[in-house]
Amino acid sequence: MADRAPDPIRIDVGALVQRSVASLYAHLVTRPTGRAVRLAIETQLAEAGEPTVSLIDLTEVTILDFSCADEVVAKLLQRFLGADRPRNAFFVFRGVQVRHRDPMEAVLERQSLVAVAQREDGGFELLGPATPAERDAWHRVERAGRIPSDGRDHHFGDPNLSSGLAGILSRRLVFEAPGSGDLVALSRLVHG
Repeated sequence: MADRAPDPIRIDVGALVQRSVASLYAHLVTRPTGRAVRLAIETQLAEAGEPTVSLIDLTEVTILDFSCADEVVAKLLQRFLGADRPRNAFFVFRGVQVRHRDPMEAVLERQSLVAVAQREDGGFELLGPATPAERDAWHRVERAGRIPSDGRDHHFGDPNLSSGLAGILSRRLVFEAPGSGDLVALSRLVHG
């Protein structure tokens, strides 16, 4: 492979809560707690190589309220979306459980953001207001795992799919290898 895929870094949010706010429980229930966790995540990212795929693990988080979902999910994604982002980072949220979904979906919807999440059953999905074309394009990359740059026309030749691909690239929902231009599913990068 001409391009070296980024090594994922695993960030255990439950452990960060316990360290950042000296709590015995992994409850994300106040905006200051969410902000402290987000800043701790950003500190870990600053120490990682580039590009970075971050596996944000919510498995041990027992309670996630809306203000913390806004800080830990929405603000984190927003910070690394624009051209002025501090580094080249991609995110996958692991351990997303039923109790996390409502707050995450609400903040993603409100901010027009989309995130890649790993469900409890191990499968991957998009959370947030992705368009049907973006969902279709994302599923094509997800099923293939890796699409060589010379195969893009085959997979995304239809104008609707082409627009969906542009959307998932701009939302950073797939990894585009810098040298080859191959498209790689984030799920493949976090599974090694």
